[in-house]
Amino acid sequence: MGQAPARDERDAAARGTSDGAGLSARSGPGGGPTPSPASRDRSAPPRVPAQAAPPRQECGANEGHTSYGGHVPYGERVSYGDAHPGGGPAARGAHPSGELPAPRAAASPVRSAPRSRPPHGDGSPSRPAPPAGADDVERPARTPLRRPSVRGQILDALRAALTAGELAPGEVYSAPALGDRFGVSATPVREAMQRLAAEGAVEVVPNRGFRVVARDPRELAELREIRALLELPTVLRLAATVPAERWAELTPLAEATVTAAASGDRARYAESDRAFHRALLGLSGNEQLVHLADDLHRRSQWPPVPGGAARHRAALMADAEQHAVLLEELRARDLTAVQALVWEHIAGAHL
Repeated sequence: MGQAPARDERDAAARGTSDGAGLSARSGPGGGPTPSPASRDRSAPPRVPAQAAPPRQECGANEGHTSYGGHVPYGERVSYGDAHPGGGPAARGAHPSGELPAPRAAASPVRSAPRSRPPHGDGSPSRPAPPAGADDVERPARTPLRRPSVRGQILDALRAALTAGELAPGEVYSAPALGDRFGVSATPVREAMQRLAAEGAVEVVPNRGFRVVARDPRELAELREIRALLELPTVLRLAATVPAERWAELTPLAEATVTAAASGDRARYAESDRAFHRALLGLSGNEQLVHLADDLHRRSQWPPVPGGAARHRAALMADAEQHAVLLEELRARDLTAVQALVWEHIAGAHL
């Protein structure tokens, strides 16, 4: 009876060995037998045991720097106890109570505060006090510097020459020749002549210069008619609304036209005549009307009426005397007389 259990154990061991061999033969790759663990250990290369990571020093949060040859990522903490053998509260740098100390804040660069001056009552920085008596010194007012326009001066000179008849209609004038006449270069003369060409006083002749336009009586009559359509309604409205004492302000300008007419200087009279009409229309307050009427007035003043010097002086005196008569009618508010006088003054061919 004692030998039966032993024989049964030997039989069970034999069956287990044969079953394992059969299982290995059935599960091998390609239908072949699977090698045993012993054979695999002999054919595989020996395994090298993993080395322990070098100890790392504890860093604060968001402080990434290298210590003991390792790099601590941002936001990661490493305990001193992991880096020093025999770690404990004293080795880890912990408080005796067992709590870890709070991480030290990163040092920030020290910047000096900007120096500020004591503020005024309104909060603005103070300024040095002015010397005694500085407020008593009267400072001259600043006036903007204005350079005279050469082109503007040449333009006025050319307009005066047209009014006086010095530039004959139909003649061609070159910019260099006119520049020598006025003592300037050809550039400002050419620019001024371009302005006169836009006004219709001259026309451009390629490679030669500018030709003074010869106006016919019809064109001059059209200019005077447009002037009358602009000025006559305005003067009638002013005669009914402007106080009588305001017309005395225009008396010096009316007298200046008589003086210019007596001299026989057509260019001088033309300027004084336009100044009187600008002041008269300026009482309306319409600057655009004044500018447009003055431009038409200037364009209707040339070319001069053919005739001798005596006839020119007589025509100028007759035209100038109408200014004083017009002021008298405006003071009296005689609208019928004002309308007739303004139409005769503008439409009459005194110039």
